Amino acid sequence: MGSDKPMITSKDNQQIKYIHKLKQKKYRDQENKFLIFGDHLIEEAQKANIKLEIYTSNPKKEGTLISHELMKYLSFLDSPQDILAIVEKQPQKPYTNKILILEDVQDPDNVGALIRSAVGFGFETVISSLKSADFYNEKTIRTSQGTLFHANLIRKNVIEEITQLKHLNYKIIVTSPHTNKDIKSIKVKDRVVLVLGNEGSGISDAVFHLADEVVKITTTTIESLNVSVAGAIAMFVL
Repeated sequence: MGSDKPMITSKDNQQIKYIHKLKQKKYRDQENKFLIFGDHLIEEAQKANIKLEIYTSNPKKEGTLISHELMKYLSFLDSPQDILAIVEKQPQKPYTNKILILEDVQDPDNVGALIRSAVGFGFETVISSLKSADFYNEKTIRTSQGTLFHANLIRKNVIEEITQLKHLNYKIIVTSPHTNKDIKSIKVKDRVVLVLGNEGSGISDAVFHLADEVVKITTTTIESLNVSVAGAIAMFVL
C-alpha cells in the first residue's frame, strides 16, 4: 500500500492498451467487460460482489499503480479520478415482475437516470433496444450512480421481447401525450412492463400495436416531459 509499489508509466504497456480499448463499445462487447471510474462506483460494484481489476494513480489505494499521466489518458474527463476498474458484464438473470423497456432511448444520461429510477422503484430488469445508448457508456454508468450493478440489464430486439413477455402474462403499458387515459387510473397486475420511447419520435407503431394500455402523465401547460422524468413518475405510480 506504500509508495514503493511498482508503477506503470508507459502507454505501450499491454494492460494499459487493453484498458484504453475498453473505452470503445465494440471492444466492450467483444470482451464482455467495461470500465468504471471513481471510489463511489467501485464501492457499489464491491457491494454487489462483482469482481474488479483495479488501477490507481494514488499509491495509498488498493490496485495496480499507474502514473497520473496514464490515468488522464485512460479517463473520459479532463480532471480524472484517481482510480478505475475493469468490470465483467453480468450474465442475464430471470425476469423480475416489473420490467422497464427502452425503445431507442439514445441519450446516455437518460438511460443512466432511468436505470437509477428503475432500481429505486422495483423495475430491476431493464431491456434496451439495439439502437438505445449503451448501458456501459461512461456517461450512462456515471448517471446511474452505480445502480446498474443492481439491475438485470438486457439488450435485445424489443419487439421480440415484448411479444414473449405478453405470452408470459405481462401487461404492456406505453405512455403517450395523445390519449385521455391517465396512468393513475389503471390497475396493475403482478407482472407489468413499462415501455419508453425515443426522445424525439417516441414509441414506434409496432410497439403501440402490442400495448395493453396507452396512458399519459397528466401535466399542466406543457405537453410532454423528458423521457427520464416521465419514466421515473410512471414507475413510481406503477
